[in-house]
Amino acid sequence: MGGAPTAACEAIVAGGGTISHHHGVGTDHAPWMAQEKGPVGFDLLTVLKDRIDPRGVLNPGKLATGSG
Repeated sequence: MGGAPTAACEAIVAGGGTISHHHGVGTDHAPWMAQEKGPVGFDLLTVLKDRIDPRGVLNPGKLATGSG
């Protein structure tokens, strides 16, 4: 992703908006998820995912790393 979509995601998060929607966060928006949710929110999502799916078989590798 680049150009206008990247600029839009950066502006949304910078303005306090959300990049998530009714069916979650797609891989295009994933790099901004940790910034949007904040450290506590992102840690909570990570812990919940680990508890619900300890073997990592549900959507493996899809939880964002927060490198946006």
